[in-house]
Amino acid sequence: MECQRNNRLRKLKSSEVNLNYKYNEDITLEELREYIDSTYDAHYSKDKFQATEFIIDGGHGEGFCIGNILKYAQRYGKKNGKNRNDLLKVIHYGIIALYINEMENIENETK
Repeated sequence: MECQRNNRLRKLKSSEVNLNYKYNEDITLEELREYIDSTYDAHYSKDKFQATEFIIDGGHGEGFCIGNILKYAQRYGKKNGKNRNDLLKVIHYGIIALYINEMENIENETK
C-alpha cells in the first residue's frame, strides 16, 4: 500500500511540470497548504496535538470528518457570506478522511 502511495506521489510531482491549470488549481492548492499549516498553530492544537488526533485514536475519525464536511458545506454562504475558509475546511476534512481511509486499509491488509 505504501509503495502504491509513493508511486502516486511520484506521478503527481512529475505531472506538475508543464500543466496549465484552467481553474487555478495550483494557486488554490498553495492557499490550502497555507490554511492547513495555520491549523497547526497554538489556536488549534494543545501541546502539539490536535483534538482531531484524539478523536481519530478513539475510533470516531471518519464520522467526525464527514460531519465537519457537511457542517462547513452547509454553512458556506450563510455565516459570514461566502467565506472561503469554509470551503478550505471542507477540503481539509476530506484530506483527513482520506488519511483515515488509507490507515484503515493498511490495518486491514496486515490482519
